[in-house]
Amino acid sequence: MRKLALSDDILMKIEKPARYIGGEVNAVVKDLQNVDIRFAMCFPDVYEIGMSHLGIQILYDMFNRRDDVWCERVYSPWVDLDKVMREEKIPLFALESQDPVRDFDFLGITIQYEMCYTNILQVLDLACIPLHAKDRTEEDPIVIGGGPCAYNPEPIAEFFDMFYIGEGETVYDELLDTYKENKKNGGSRMDFLEKACQIDGIYVPMFYDVTYHEDGTIDQFFPVNKHAPSVIHKQVVMDVTNTTYPQAPIVPYIKVTQDRVVLEVQRGCIRGCRFCQAGMLYRPTRERDVETLKQYAYNMLKNTGHEEISLSSLSTSDYSELKELVTFLIDNFKNKGINISLPSLRIDAFSLDVMSQVQDIRKSSLTFAPEAGSQRMRNVINKGLTEEDIISGAGQAFEGGWNKVKLYFMLGLPTETEEDMEAIAVLADKVARRYYEIPKDQRNGKCQITASSSFFIPKPFTPFQWAPMLNHEDYIERAAIVKHAFLNQLNKKSLRYNWHDAEVSVLEGVFARGDRKIASVIEEAYRMGCIYDSWSEQFDNDKWMRAFDNTGIEIGFYNLRERGEDEVFPWDFIDIGVTKKFLRREWDRAMKGEVTPNCRMQCSGCGVAKWKGGVCIESKN
Repeated sequence: MRKLALSDDILMKIEKPARYIGGEVNAVVKDLQNVDIRFAMCFPDVYEIGMSHLGIQILYDMFNRRDDVWCERVYSPWVDLDKVMREEKIPLFALESQDPVRDFDFLGITIQYEMCYTNILQVLDLACIPLHAKDRTEEDPIVIGGGPCAYNPEPIAEFFDMFYIGEGETVYDELLDTYKENKKNGGSRMDFLEKACQIDGIYVPMFYDVTYHEDGTIDQFFPVNKHAPSVIHKQVVMDVTNTTYPQAPIVPYIKVTQDRVVLEVQRGCIRGCRFCQAGMLYRPTRERDVETLKQYAYNMLKNTGHEEISLSSLSTSDYSELKELVTFLIDNFKNKGINISLPSLRIDAFSLDVMSQVQDIRKSSLTFAPEAGSQRMRNVINKGLTEEDIISGAGQAFEGGWNKVKLYFMLGLPTETEEDMEAIAVLADKVARRYYEIPKDQRNGKCQITASSSFFIPKPFTPFQWAPMLNHEDYIERAAIVKHAFLNQLNKKSLRYNWHDAEVSVLEGVFARGDRKIASVIEEAYRMGCIYDSWSEQFDNDKWMRAFDNTGIEIGFYNLRERGEDEVFPWDFIDIGVTKKFLRREWDRAMKGEVTPNCRMQCSGCGVAKWKGGVCIESKN
């Protein structure tokens, strides 16, 4: 019988002990005597969040298909267990074997969002691994980071031995083979890092240095090891149909955020929203074969017993075989008690017809993401959505029986005026007004329109990477303007408005575009007790502000200034395929309020812009 790392006494005292015991259905257990490499795959957040992440499921499945590798999982312990582990000196352990993470060859950390950065330090600290890569010895695992935040790794660079830039299905096998060979030949940790940095897509931060101008901007970023390349190229899987995919994903004992079978129908997005990092990072759009997806649906439902299946992509409506796939899912699974979830759909006649078949209309709400209230502002961000589209889609939904709509907006976008802010309330009122145009006997009770606004955060590799943010007070003031505008609307009793935490947004802005200096702030905040910063009940802004004061780092330098056209960014050494010249051109078009057609309408020459059948028809800039 497997011995648990935590005693019964501890398990009985903490919240949701099933987070830590492993042994779930489809979890992989191997004989250590037959394994050459042990890989601990970490999501630096609580179990329920990490277990819902498709990327980790894909890598877990891919690594464990190799006989010589055993990949296990580790998540951030919640604050109750964190306290116990420190007091009892219990080292962080992997779920499958319950062995200490420090005994592994690799600790791979998926970095999905900036506000988990202190949790990364929590994981390293609890695992008894030195926080700084330069302090690690031959006895420590290789700490490797990946995921969307790895596209600007600099704020956390000194905590990692290496980063994997891009999609994991490409060169991970080569990396693991290189490690195995180096180990067999008696090579050192440094020998392996020097070999690894020569693999396309692998970035080893200690092999690079940076110099600064007097004003704090970057002068030069350059390799200091002869083996390290000057540019790191993003890794992309072109044939997503024939790559690995987990058809027997792990089934948790407790309810997690995404407690369902997930079918990834495509990668990438054709839309080109200027604020959206994912839309640029994951170009080009690549679709999975519909017949393969049908088989995956059968296999995954059979292997898990899940009662829900969801389609996953940045823009599911753009999947060319959507109608065939959805019809198949409805015909084959709906009558078997399987719920079908269809996120990321544009609200048009087809989508509404499908959703009416798979949802309980009386209980569900529909979601629109106009992002901005005025058409002028939507043109600036290249949303590709008109007011007519929004009102028409809402009208069709209301006539189909829905009476609840959620509208998502952003405040603080470049060039935003007070009129643009107030237009959020005006648009919400127009949506409500469209409901009350329906004859009373055909309505489904009163309508409820809930508008939510987040605060704009410029991200690397977007046309808005040059843009300034606002400070905390300005964001709150803008939210107050919108709130007041809602009170003046005709249908105000049918309208609700709420907004995101401005303090968290300010921090996220610093981390998103930060350089290596930001590591000192993150470490200082962690030393002061900051973890789980994306959780409102755990976030402590006062501690963060003291951390900035203690380290002498100015938030305004990173957030409040517009970048110069020729400024060197901390992430410029990474090549994602989309050129900086194209992004700057899109920034200029945004300032003029000009719309750029989506990729299927017209190639805009982004560098990887239009792909057909896996062949790049590239427009040179």
